[in-house]
Amino acid sequence: MQNPQIIEIIKNLKGRRNYEEKKATKLGFNSLYAYFENKILQEKVALGESARELEAAKAEEELLKEEKSKPKKTCGCC
Repeated sequence: MQNPQIIEIIKNLKGRRNYEEKKATKLGFNSLYAYFENKILQEKVALGESARELEAAKAEEELLKEEKSKPKKTCGCC
């Protein structure tokens, strides 16, 4: 199954093709296609992780806002 996005990336390499092929073999990939397939997969994983981190940060921020919005007690008895 060929991914058209990867094929398009490989077509547009032009002068950088040799560089990318050397880099792919150095990293242990059998072909340039496999290298770019892995690269795209890594980007998708990174985007998913950053989205989860952002969501967690927003949730933590909401908890802090709730804690700050509680009225402070002026006396020590209640």
